[in-house]
Amino acid sequence: MASAWRKAKIALGLNLCVYVPRSMDDSASPSDDTTGRFSDAAASSPASGGSDHRRTRPMTPTPSSSGLKLTKSSSRSSKRTCAICLGTMKPGHGHALFTAECSHTFHFHCIASSVKHGNQVCPVCRAKWKDIPFQAPAASELPHGRARVNPINWPQDDGYMTILRRLPRVDTATRQHHLTSSFFHTSEPTSFDDDEPLDPQMEPCKDAEPGYAKTVEIKACPEFSAIQRSGSEENFTVLIHLKAPVTSSKQITGRSHQACSPVSQTSRAPVDLVTVLDVSGSMAGTKLALLKRAMGFVIQNLGPSDRLSVVAFSSTARRLFHLRRMTETGRQQALQAVNALVSSGGTNIAEGLRKGAKVIEERKEKNPVCSIILLSDGQDTYTVSTGSSGAHHQSRPDYRSLLPYSIRGGTGHRIPVHAFGFGTDHDSASMHSISETSGGTFSFIEAEGVIQDAFAQCIGGLLSVVVQEMQVEVDCVHPSVRLGTIKSGSYTSRVMDDRRRGLINVGDLYADEERDFLVSINVPAAAVHEASEETVLLKVGCIYKDPVSKDAVPVKTEDVKIRRPEIVTEQSMSVEVDRQRNRHRAAEAMAEARTAAERGALSEAVSILENCRRLLAESPSGRSGDRLCTALDAELREMQERMANRQRYEASGRAYVLSGLSSHSWQRATARGDSTDSASLVHAYQTPSMVDMLQRSQTITPAVRRPNPPIRPARSFPAQPSPR
Repeated sequence: MASAWRKAKIALGLNLCVYVPRSMDDSASPSDDTTGRFSDAAASSPASGGSDHRRTRPMTPTPSSSGLKLTKSSSRSSKRTCAICLGTMKPGHGHALFTAECSHTFHFHCIASSVKHGNQVCPVCRAKWKDIPFQAPAASELPHGRARVNPINWPQDDGYMTILRRLPRVDTATRQHHLTSSFFHTSEPTSFDDDEPLDPQMEPCKDAEPGYAKTVEIKACPEFSAIQRSGSEENFTVLIHLKAPVTSSKQITGRSHQACSPVSQTSRAPVDLVTVLDVSGSMAGTKLALLKRAMGFVIQNLGPSDRLSVVAFSSTARRLFHLRRMTETGRQQALQAVNALVSSGGTNIAEGLRKGAKVIEERKEKNPVCSIILLSDGQDTYTVSTGSSGAHHQSRPDYRSLLPYSIRGGTGHRIPVHAFGFGTDHDSASMHSISETSGGTFSFIEAEGVIQDAFAQCIGGLLSVVVQEMQVEVDCVHPSVRLGTIKSGSYTSRVMDDRRRGLINVGDLYADEERDFLVSINVPAAAVHEASEETVLLKVGCIYKDPVSKDAVPVKTEDVKIRRPEIVTEQSMSVEVDRQRNRHRAAEAMAEARTAAERGALSEAVSILENCRRLLAESPSGRSGDRLCTALDAELREMQERMANRQRYEASGRAYVLSGLSSHSWQRATARGDSTDSASLVHAYQTPSMVDMLQRSQTITPAVRRPNPPIRPARSFPAQPSPR
């Protein structure tokens, strides 16, 4: 019966969307009748019941017409899921459906809202539409009540008229200018203190599951377990190992946690997240569609206590919506705003950062965790600096000075900016500088298809913060012991003037995250009057803030001891200490090689990396087949290949090196290029929550090629000694 109505409708050639009755045996999909520029809007009858609130996994726009191949399952899933709100599309469940001339189907109210905001292309394939849908006037606005389409006794209550409006012929440049102008020049409030209040009922669930650690673990490991009583060491190394409390994977988001009451979220701390997104002209097509899909994944995986605001920038910047909680309503509105984005104009990273920081600085209420995600695929074309001659000229901007005071840590606590360089034409040096200054990480997204995975890994960590404002204290116990250097990477450390005490500011830790620091000391010869065969060198402790309870949590100190026999018959080095020494050695080689490459000495840079690889292979941990050393060697080899010539270094070598430096200096996982050879190193610092979120992303979009599954290096204590 229904097919007959469709044929009749097409034969009429009416320029409108109408309800088409369906029989029980009609199994055709809503998009099967798509022909030319005619579209259907299928609505449920009152007898069909209420709306369907079920949700499928996030399926955001996939640019199938822009070069990416989709699996059959993905194609079928896209027909059942609205690419704008990610809700289920099924006729007879309370929502009208709209099938565009490009054959993609959406909820009618979603696409009508998108068109209302100036978007006149398909959110999925970016095809330009000749006809666009718009909502018919409400019944109260009509002169004779509700308008009906009922020429031949179709159901009276469901025959709402919905019109397709023919777009006027406008050249591409004029249309793009109109869209950009309407988007970026819409009035904004002067103050961003309109953030949505925190929900007082969303109290964290404090009932920890049995078997999970509740405090930070501290372990210290000396370079050698024994030193002869009469002997002394000037540069004796001690490894300080920290491990954050663990959590279960179901505590990552507030949507899957069932152990607490309905009004509770999880035992983790809720997040205030601001994403600053590049929508310049170079992001058109596949890049923008993939960015929308990645943002859809982020939105769907934030809990109702988490808040999100999105800032888009091109030639200028605009806040899409205020900082709001990701409830069901918040998610729907956020998805619609993101999917309405269009690309055009230049790249003004500085303005995007300023507006993102403004959202953070001027919020009235604050969640315990706060962060900014910055993504850009190009060079900043708007920041102008002044040269020595006084003339204005375009140059690489100094983002350290452009970053707001609060982000740089001027208020006592930095707001990390996790920067993502997209493609081969972004300004990796500036993006790395932004992340380094703010305490965030820099990731290099070389392949377009892995942007969602990169975002997933990042938010997997942000949604599992269990430690804040951690400070490690190192105190000398033996009266003759003095501290030397503290190798802490990008973490701030200092040694007091008397060299008897040292501090390391670690900051935030994700659940189950580990940190390793190397401290050098002097070990004096044992005094004659010392009867003990054991010397206590140091004691190590820490204090941090619990982000949920806001309480200060001191951790019991750990003593660092060595044996002092009269004669040491067999000396052995700790593999754990040697492994971390190799990590620092590799990071230093990367920094030196980058300096050489920047001045054009690529052959020297390759030689520096080759020498480091040789030292790693000859080290005790390298000879024992340590997995971290093997992964470091693969990473250094990859860098050598990307420094083969100037062109390749400019395209990907610099970004690959900088993402590696960011990862090692912060001991935190970053996205790094698209190489499978160094996959185990790329994810060496992954936490279980990151792995879980990454698996969610890969389950949703299995058609995209990804590197092999990572292997996390063994980092457990006690260390296994090897012959010196």
